[in-house]
Amino acid sequence: MDDHADGKPGLAQLAIDAVEQNRVRFYPSRYAKTYLDWLGEKRDWCISRQLWWGHRIPIWSRAESPESRAALEALGAQFDGVAISFTDSCLAGTVADGVQPGEKLLLVCADEGHPEVEQQLEAAGFEQDPDVLDTWFSSALWPHATLGWPDREHNPPLSSDEVARQTRLSQGADASRSPDSSTENAVLAEFYPHEQPADGNLSVLITSRDIITLWVARMVLTGLYNMGDIPFRHVHVHPKILDGFGQTMSKSKGNGVDPVDLINKYGADAVRFTIASVAGETQDVKLPISYECPQCETLIPQTLKHQKAKPEGGPNPTVQCPKCKKGFQYTSPNYDPDPEAAVARMVSERFEYGRNFCNKFWNAARFAMLNLEGYTPAPVVAEELQLEDRWILSRLSTVAQQVDECLGRYQFDAATRSIRDFTWNEFCDWYLEMIKPRLRKPAEGDAGPERASAQRILLAVLDSMVRLLQPFTPYICEELWQRLKEIAPERALPENESEQAVLTPRSVADAAIVAQWPVIPRKWQDASLEQRFERLQDTIVAVRNVRAIYNLPPSVPVKLLMRAAPEVAEEMQSVSSQFDNLAKAVLEAAGAEVERPSGAASFSLGDADGFIPLEGLVDRQAELQRQQKEAEKIRKHIAGHEGKLKNENFTAKAPPEVVEQVRETLDGLKKQLTSIEEIIRDLS
Repeated sequence: MDDHADGKPGLAQLAIDAVEQNRVRFYPSRYAKTYLDWLGEKRDWCISRQLWWGHRIPIWSRAESPESRAALEALGAQFDGVAISFTDSCLAGTVADGVQPGEKLLLVCADEGHPEVEQQLEAAGFEQDPDVLDTWFSSALWPHATLGWPDREHNPPLSSDEVARQTRLSQGADASRSPDSSTENAVLAEFYPHEQPADGNLSVLITSRDIITLWVARMVLTGLYNMGDIPFRHVHVHPKILDGFGQTMSKSKGNGVDPVDLINKYGADAVRFTIASVAGETQDVKLPISYECPQCETLIPQTLKHQKAKPEGGPNPTVQCPKCKKGFQYTSPNYDPDPEAAVARMVSERFEYGRNFCNKFWNAARFAMLNLEGYTPAPVVAEELQLEDRWILSRLSTVAQQVDECLGRYQFDAATRSIRDFTWNEFCDWYLEMIKPRLRKPAEGDAGPERASAQRILLAVLDSMVRLLQPFTPYICEELWQRLKEIAPERALPENESEQAVLTPRSVADAAIVAQWPVIPRKWQDASLEQRFERLQDTIVAVRNVRAIYNLPPSVPVKLLMRAAPEVAEEMQSVSSQFDNLAKAVLEAAGAEVERPSGAASFSLGDADGFIPLEGLVDRQAELQRQQKEAEKIRKHIAGHEGKLKNENFTAKAPPEVVEQVRETLDGLKKQLTSIEEIIRDLS
């Protein structure tokens, strides 16, 4: 492990250089320190263990003497200093220091599968080491041993029949089987990672931080020693999922989670998406578990007692339901429930997150497919795009770029958050609502070009979403892909080459799992347009809030006036049609000169103020009384918070963050009171 006497770097230093020169990169990068600190000690690694199981060390030894040297020479050995070479390729040897000072040993390594050679060594007085190889030494060989190493002449599997067959082929015994007619291990050459692959693909090791020194560093060591090359270029260290009490899950502790229970309850995609969503860089994840009563579906929180309970020769442990008062056997690694018994299965409400998203995506996709009747593939040019189309394509391009960047850094939580927010908040909640009028079937005799264009853009966006979500929700995406393929085996897809066309028709792959990863043009991104639509969304939310405050039904149209700078007002006018579509509001005026009408509800967006006249929409007297009661209630809350802050005992003894929270709450209450008092003045 240490450096050589002549100053050349030893094995440890070569492995250190691989990381310091960025040939091997850690994600997150902080874990490189664990690797470097351990290797930096450059201590020799004892690879033998005194265990009953494992790979027995294939080394035979005997004290050096004229007799022992002669015995090896009889086996075809040639001595060159400390190196020993053999005419038989299954043997290798060296002269090494013994345990006692001045003692020398002859060490011979024999390849497996040659029992006659082993017998000759033992007949010559050589003894095989009784120890077995350290588990992590055997594991360290995994990247290349699984590919057939040390046999570089034949492809694995390395059965004697297969080696003989490949040898015959290489000698021309079967010329018709030309793909195998090579004496090179093509599998090892193809799949053992090289530092500069011709295809640009990266090899990745995904592992836990516990075994960075035990396994990761040692795979690099053996890869450099045996192959002269690193075994992988990226190491992604994922967080650990702990039980609800913060313990590492293990079978011996009985605190593991049965994934089959979770999949049966929430679905495979929901479990997968949720796990990806918590795979961050900063900390481990607690996973509280409950048992679901098989009779009344009440959730019973798991306790340490449940984890440790074992039959101990008696009946299987049970969990008591607090609602139906019955006991049930439950899922546990400590015992198998009785075949006919009702079992309380493992559940975790954390996976509701993934299930809710999958349901939302599935329902939105079904709605989209219902509106694709009569779809015809055709190019879509920029002139056909409505404002909402340009917005959703801009957001799609931005989100696809974010997902690419997050996956490139193995930030799976950020990738899922980005695509989820786009799917849920922008595609489902906004874009589908915006294009509903264009998707309505045209009147008889009307060709409906707007509907056809809307269909093509809708399908192009949905197609890209399925591709982006496939790694996280593969089953739903595959089902949607097959259904979309029946509707449109050829469809308009994003175009990167043409200056005119935005979408061009192309055939699609047979399955989502083999479909090309979406390449969305960066030129679609329009930050100004996205900002404009963000203001539109904030305005519509504010209008809906006013409707809720004043109990105005969604079917009742309202007037909207916006006071804003000229450039903001112009942007509001450009999206005015969506106010009526999404909030049943008519933008009557927008500009810096707009005044608040008497008796109008108001809201503020930071760079714009909105007013909704309430005349004829509400009972002003009843609303005035309601607002006065609300103002009085807020004044009492303000007095209570001010009293707290005037109390020296509270400000001196309470944690600073608690005091700050009270101050922030007080500021919010005062702003709320100011707003209500302004409404009261207008209603009076």
